[in-house]
Amino acid sequence: MKGRPNHQAQKAHKTAQKASHTASKPYSRPGSKQKEKQKRPVADRITSRDSAEELRVGDRIVVTIKRLGINGEGVGYYRRKAVFINGALPGEVIKAEVTKAEARYIGAVIKQIEKRSPHRVDAPCPVFNICGGCQIQHLSYEGQLAAKEEILREAFSRYTGLEKIKLKPILGMDHPWGYRNKAQLQLGMGSEGLIAGLYAADSHQLIDIKGCPIQHPKVNEAVDQARKVLQRLQIPVYKEKSNQGLVRTIVVRWGFQSEELQITFVTSSDKLPKQEQLIKELRLAIPELTSIAMNINPKNTSLVFGHRTIILWGEESIQESLGDLEFTLSPRAFFQLNPLQTVKLYETVRAAAGLTGKETVVDAYCGTGTIGLWLAPYAREVRGIESIPEAVEDAKANAQRNGRSNAAFYEGYAEELLPRWVKSGFSPDVIVADPPRTGLDPRFIEAVLRTKPERFVYVSCNPSTLAKDCKDLLDGGYTLEWAQPVDMFPQTSHVETVILMVRK
Repeated sequence: MKGRPNHQAQKAHKTAQKASHTASKPYSRPGSKQKEKQKRPVADRITSRDSAEELRVGDRIVVTIKRLGINGEGVGYYRRKAVFINGALPGEVIKAEVTKAEARYIGAVIKQIEKRSPHRVDAPCPVFNICGGCQIQHLSYEGQLAAKEEILREAFSRYTGLEKIKLKPILGMDHPWGYRNKAQLQLGMGSEGLIAGLYAADSHQLIDIKGCPIQHPKVNEAVDQARKVLQRLQIPVYKEKSNQGLVRTIVVRWGFQSEELQITFVTSSDKLPKQEQLIKELRLAIPELTSIAMNINPKNTSLVFGHRTIILWGEESIQESLGDLEFTLSPRAFFQLNPLQTVKLYETVRAAAGLTGKETVVDAYCGTGTIGLWLAPYAREVRGIESIPEAVEDAKANAQRNGRSNAAFYEGYAEELLPRWVKSGFSPDVIVADPPRTGLDPRFIEAVLRTKPERFVYVSCNPSTLAKDCKDLLDGGYTLEWAQPVDMFPQTSHVETVILMVRK
């Protein structure tokens, strides 16, 4: 009869509706439970795109974090494409929102941690993740050490093809806080007065880092007292945009062994108002003060130091020691930021060099000569090479001060001096190289392969460039004996590594 319900047609229509509804549901991982009657908000729905290439900014994805990247970010994969998520930790399952959808990778931010790492902790620093100085305070120290070992393994696997390397357990610290002996902080005005701090990542927003937990307490105290004195005396602070004002940067260095303290103000001019009053108040506020200096940098540049330094009061330099080595540190002199771990690092280099007292050693990229001077008592001859003239002069002075008469230092480039020495009959048994983060100059690698030392010891602060350079040395006839990571900078993603390569 007309108008009477057709029960079979109704049943088929409902089945089709149900199938359509199921197909349009947000993506969920296998085994997850969803209540059909409780729909999530549109903004919270997980994308169900067929491939990573189809992802768009704003899409929601679920990612399992496999490891840390070299900048401390969590690294996982979405449909085989790498995903980088700041703040995520290995082992965590993250619900994330896509912020970048590039051809080779995906950038995302955490929206929800669905599975937390057992190593996740509360970062003690109130400006962690803002100032940019530390990357992994939210990871337990045990977790940090494990993650840094994995960063090395991944780099060697990626760039050398070696799935397994002889990786010695990382050398960590008993107390991974308060280890930095030097602070170099920008000055600026905030809502509550003068600030000494660091710029936030990718910006010129100055972040106050008062009481920084990785700086030595004496450094923090001296920075704060100096800031108060500058503010009280109303000494003008440099303003980059207008190119006006005076004091740009404050640099404080503390001698762990000597317990001497050095303050350097970087200024835009050599005209310092209220100079005598400034000196008097600083000496009263900071009893350990040994030296007050002013470095003049009149240029509107990102470089911190200028070429001229004036000692306002006290000693021209402070004294410091590493093991039995003593150093004189002028305001601009380079010195390792973590002296306790530096001893472990240099002892690892000595073990890798395998010295018996008969060997000739080349210390390439030698800086102020610290590694070469450390090795000198165990070698027949050490020659250091450095391209920065001031560093070479410091190295020569350090050699004389410490009686290392078998160590000499030369200004120049290793890739040029080394072949010249070999041509004249000098053939090193061991070459040690400690290059900047960019790694070894390709011409230097060629020079090493032509020189053919029995041992090549590489000290690196960048696992990626280390592994890339290692591949060239492997192809050139060397074998990788072992790698020893050293945690020079706890709470950050940086890892220092020493590798020993031996000629076949």
